[in-house]
Amino acid sequence: MTTLTVNRKKHDVDADPSTPLLWVLRDLLHLTGTKFGCGMAQCGACTVHLDGEAVRSCVTPLSRAEGKEITTIEGLSSDNSHPLQVAWIEQDVPQCGYCQSGQIMSAAVLLREKPNPTDEDIDMGMSGNICRCGTYQRIRCAIHRAAELAGAGAKGGAK
Repeated sequence: MTTLTVNRKKHDVDADPSTPLLWVLRDLLHLTGTKFGCGMAQCGACTVHLDGEAVRSCVTPLSRAEGKEITTIEGLSSDNSHPLQVAWIEQDVPQCGYCQSGQIMSAAVLLREKPNPTDEDIDMGMSGNICRCGTYQRIRCAIHRAAELAGAGAKGGAK
């Protein structure tokens, strides 16, 4: 039995310690926002946060996650009020939507590290996430917008 903290809730899971975290999240905890893309940590669709850092859950063994704080797309906000989620909707980013949870999770780490990123910062920070629909320009615009929204919230403005 492994105890995990996912989206601030404790869960006991009965799985082999070598099981990829992705399958524990999706199949055992029924958190299906995290997607399976390539299975080789190349596309970013499975990105989650492990102690605040973006990791590819398709290659992260369950044993690595024990005792750490795991955040999935479902854990960013309960009502889509996170600045990235608001910006994603405002900018009409998704087409097929498959990669979007991984994109947002990577962008969250980027904005934490660089609250006012340049286009170059965004391109570098998001380079590990593939969008098969090619919405990269809208993703970049949404990240800039989320930075504005987060800045307004930090100054007491509306989110």
